[in-house]
Amino acid sequence: MQLNSPKSIGILLGTLYGIFMRLFVELVNAYNLGSLVSISFMFLVPVAIGYIRIHFEYNESKTLTKRQMITIAWQPIFVFLFVSIITLLEGSICVAMALPAFMFFASIGGLLAGFVRKRKIKKANSSLLSIALLPILLSPIEVNFLHLSKTYEVTNSIAINAPINVVWQQLANVSDIKPQEVPFSLTQLIGVPKPLKASMNASGIGAVRTSTWQKGVVFKEVITDWQPNKQMHYRFDIDPDAIPNDALDKHVKLGGEYFSPLYGGYELSEDKSGNTILTLKTTVQDNTNFGVYSRIWGEVIFQDFHHSLLTLMKNRAEKSLIAAVSYN
Repeated sequence: MQLNSPKSIGILLGTLYGIFMRLFVELVNAYNLGSLVSISFMFLVPVAIGYIRIHFEYNESKTLTKRQMITIAWQPIFVFLFVSIITLLEGSICVAMALPAFMFFASIGGLLAGFVRKRKIKKANSSLLSIALLPILLSPIEVNFLHLSKTYEVTNSIAINAPINVVWQQLANVSDIKPQEVPFSLTQLIGVPKPLKASMNASGIGAVRTSTWQKGVVFKEVITDWQPNKQMHYRFDIDPDAIPNDALDKHVKLGGEYFSPLYGGYELSEDKSGNTILTLKTTVQDNTNFGVYSRIWGEVIFQDFHHSLLTLMKNRAEKSLIAAVSYN
């Protein structure tokens, strides 16, 4: 690939634009003029990157298909995100969460560039400049006037072949968790720490349950409802400053500015077969402006957490019952 070819120029300029915008938004964030966790950066910047790529590709090929416009636009996205990781501008969690949106909106930018160039619209370079400046112009408006904070609940259940009292005994204090006890999950793949243990300082309302996770992540759960063999509810008490910066990306740090669990709890019931139904609920606050996109990721991440924790409780309760039966 020749460095002065339209293809190389499109990839290089698209990548440099992405890096510039990443650094620029970080700089103006202190003046409340921009944010990385914004529609302007997450959705409009990849539109511009895709537009840049296809705009320059048309200097070499005038017969691009829509499929080519969609996929070729991804090239500078991949390079930009790779550079962001190796230079520590972003962590793996943020990159994984951003990738689907970046690819989708880069494709929109590629199709838009193809539309403009195919119709030989005059001043195509002016259109390119307008697209590139759009995130910069809209970001201050969004940051200062658009606030779409929302709260939602994630709920998961599992059937456990053990009596309710046996399952209840697994909830408050969770001894050291072995790696093989937690099933492999998407959250682990993208770099989210795994749980290690949990301990209670007492029992009943007002007691504190301390959860310890990998990478030095520790947070508290203050008991708000305690009904033995029925339910245990709590509110999260998370100090984001106490969570190491390298444990979770700062934009998705628990208890941080954009994303935080508020309340949670376990509930127990019995089905017709005598199995215990263990339900885990988490109420999440989302302070991003990403709407459905962030809700999907929130659901995926917390359902992943829930699945891991519920599976752990199930396996331990059933093994505990088997051991008790064998002993007798």
